[in-house]
Amino acid sequence: MLSILSYFSPATVSAQIVTVGQDSVPVVIASPDTAQKRFFLSTWDKPAKAALFSAVIPGAGQVYNKAYWKVPIIYATGAVLGYFLIDNNKNYQDFRQALILRNRDSSDVYVNSRIYGVYSPQNGVLTQRGTENLRYSRDFYRRNRDLTIMLSVLAWGLNVAEAYVHAHLKDFDISEDLSLQVQPGLIPAQGNPYSMAPGVTLVLYSNSK
Repeated sequence: MLSILSYFSPATVSAQIVTVGQDSVPVVIASPDTAQKRFFLSTWDKPAKAALFSAVIPGAGQVYNKAYWKVPIIYATGAVLGYFLIDNNKNYQDFRQALILRNRDSSDVYVNSRIYGVYSPQNGVLTQRGTENLRYSRDFYRRNRDLTIMLSVLAWGLNVAEAYVHAHLKDFDISEDLSLQVQPGLIPAQGNPYSMAPGVTLVLYSNSK
């Protein structure tokens, strides 16, 4: 019975202390804080995050800044620009294809169209007038399409810049300790640094003690 109890009794674990010899290489175990990789956005400030969000998804930076009322304006602008981009590109492709067919002397729907002034020579209008109008219309819609693309890029850039600036201004100190006053003063006259002219100056005061 005694032997059975001794068999199921907890075993004693002996510890061995290993000393580092001269030929051994010390191993440094990284702490949990240094071993974990930090998310790359955790080191960015708020303006940079807002700009990145708006660059990836227009309006996302405004949502991050809690300026929700600006989101419909951004997407309404995008919808208008998108409509004109699609419409101008469609018209450009139509007139481009029509001009190609006209130059090939192929019969197409634009040959006898009254819109382009294509009448018989006996009526005093040359047939070549239709080709010139086709070329003008093609170039017109191509310019409009390219202009719409540039305006879209500009609108996207303004969306990113607005999110960045707004995030900066949210952290600007507008406490009651600051006051701005307009005071009369003298300023150097233009063209003559030795003479003074009356003017007004803006003075920023700090009321904190």
